[in-house]
Amino acid sequence: MAYDEELAERARAALKGVRGLAERKMFGGLCFTVHGNMVCGVVDDKLMLRVGADNHEATLKMKHAQPMDFTGKPMKGMVYVAPAGCKTAADVKPWVKRALEFVKGLPPK
Repeated sequence: MAYDEELAERARAALKGVRGLAERKMFGGLCFTVHGNMVCGVVDDKLMLRVGADNHEATLKMKHAQPMDFTGKPMKGMVYVAPAGCKTAADVKPWVKRALEFVKGLPPK
């Protein structure tokens, strides 16, 4: 499975300067972690976000957010952002910020 490299660049830009940042290939796409905790990624042409169980439903109510059903069953705490919601760096930044806010509350791995 390929991933959208331009979207990956927009995610990298949104994460620029974040301490503990790493990226690796995962889920057939690209995954970004902070201190070992997954923040976001790019799968096909979608942005994948880790928002946590408490933020899951509120995030799904946002325009362009979709359940992450990578395994065929939606994963609570994870969402996809449709391509229409992440066309520009300005679109991607608030999504990534939302995921970072959740992950910064987790202990490092």
